[in-house]
Amino acid sequence: MGLLTFSINVTLDGCVDHQEGIADDETHAYFTSLLDEGGAMLWGRVTYEMMESYWPAVARGDEEAPPAMREWAVKLDAKPKYVVSSTRTDFPWTNSHLLTGDLRTGVQQLKDATPTGVLVGSHKLATALDRLDLIDEYRFLVHPRIAGHGPTLFQGGLPSTRRLELVSAKALHNGAVAMDYRRAG
Repeated sequence: MGLLTFSINVTLDGCVDHQEGIADDETHAYFTSLLDEGGAMLWGRVTYEMMESYWPAVARGDEEAPPAMREWAVKLDAKPKYVVSSTRTDFPWTNSHLLTGDLRTGVQQLKDATPTGVLVGSHKLATALDRLDLIDEYRFLVHPRIAGHGPTLFQGGLPSTRRLELVSAKALHNGAVAMDYRRAG
């Protein structure tokens, strides 16, 4: 069984708005390495639609992008992508699939079928999955910014405090810190 890892950019004040992070080569290299480690992506519909509106074009070369961004886009394009949605059934982006049925059962089956692990990149979906005790690891890239607005990490709340163990922490040259945690036993 693979691990379910929640990975996202976050500011010092907890903002997970994708426009608030530092989108440079080093950031993209960090997330590309996560893609290399994981077997599949898992998103909610809103995040999927945001990603599909840009990254397939970068992967095809239709959008200008620095080499690190293009590498991320090409690897993302090839990666299996699973989407949780109650309103959309058609997902034309390469290797995209609708995750159907009960959320807990569907995600557990995906974890079981993906020994190299599944990366969750949607903050609202991650909150729902955390409420179901399905998230095993948290990989946050904490950016040296205070956004002063939301959306924020776990904005919808959790039923209890999550105790975590630090696996690693690495400062990037751009001032962001990659913080990797595992749920404490």
